[in-house]
Amino acid sequence: MTATSAGSGGSSCPPAKGLDISLAALQRQDPYINNIVDVASQVALYTYNNRANEWEKTEVEGTLFIYTRLASPRHGFTIMNRLSMENLTEPITKDLDFQLQHPFLLYRNARLVIHGIWFYDKEDCQRIAQRMKILTQQEQALAQSQGGWLSPGGVGGGIVGGE
Repeated sequence: MTATSAGSGGSSCPPAKGLDISLAALQRQDPYINNIVDVASQVALYTYNNRANEWEKTEVEGTLFIYTRLASPRHGFTIMNRLSMENLTEPITKDLDFQLQHPFLLYRNARLVIHGIWFYDKEDCQRIAQRMKILTQQEQALAQSQGGWLSPGGVGGGIVGGE
């Protein structure tokens, strides 16, 4: 199990040793995590309050990690909280809906909770938004490909059914 530096070699990724330590910390939380895909070093989490029609800052801020897993769901992200032991962890599934509004990456999860992730670095925000969009689209494509009756043994990858 290794940690690889992500992105285009930008300054947002800690050195390999730092990624190894971060990977070990993430694996204590979820032993199925096997690789760090991308990192944003300084983010803060906000939650949208529907009743008050306003954004509320949470007590979650720190480093955001996007990672791969050896089990389903295959990707996820965590904000390792610097303020407390309570981290935000979110699986990346077909149900996530992202919207980029610099310096925020807004998203709605499967529980229909709306969050905003504030990024200190605008380039981190853009890069992470693009990566999340790609991973979510991959999950949507995977869900669609598994949505029908598969042929016996999965040979040919075709979907059998219809009229």
